[in-house]
Amino acid sequence: MATSPQDWTERSRELAAVLSRVALGDRAAFATLYQRTSSHLLGVVLRIQKDRAQAEDVLQEVYVNVWRAAQGFDATLSQPLTWLTSIARNRAIDSLRRRQSEPQTVSTSVGLGDDDEHDMLQDFASPDAGPLDLLGQAADARALQGCMKALSGEQQQSLALAFYQGLSHAEVADHLKQPLGTVKSWVRRALISLRGCLERAHGTAT
Repeated sequence: MATSPQDWTERSRELAAVLSRVALGDRAAFATLYQRTSSHLLGVVLRIQKDRAQAEDVLQEVYVNVWRAAQGFDATLSQPLTWLTSIARNRAIDSLRRRQSEPQTVSTSVGLGDDDEHDMLQDFASPDAGPLDLLGQAADARALQGCMKALSGEQQQSLALAFYQGLSHAEVADHLKQPLGTVKSWVRRALISLRGCLERAHGTAT
């Protein structure tokens, strides 16, 4: 649930003010927004889109989207950085989908003389996951889901904010209105619990 702007940190209130000016077409405010948030949003994108050059292209798309959609920011629904992070995550995911759907035009054939050709792909196993691999991935997903359910509500929420929304520990603490040390402890214990649970699950499976 979104907190009231009165309960936000000074940084969040400043970002909201900058966003309101961006919504009015203020280019100086837009430059300020980029300066204050671009490093964080690039980190969010890089967690999804590992290619640095592609990630930087995605980041530019993010800010084009922000420039066009700044009027849609609603302080009653989310804090500024949470809203920006959501846009960055969605753009990064869209980038991966575009790459996966692009046709591959690189030739894999080599000439052997006398107009004969040999497809080099015949010399390699397919990189695609086979039936056993897919079964293993499905089992891993079920195991992770089960292990997540075993965590406390605070641990689940902390992990979701830190790893799915890309927030720092300090930002998670601010979002949850909890001491920073408490949030760090939740995240650390949650990761330890997940690791142990997944190891047990794999041990049972084998």
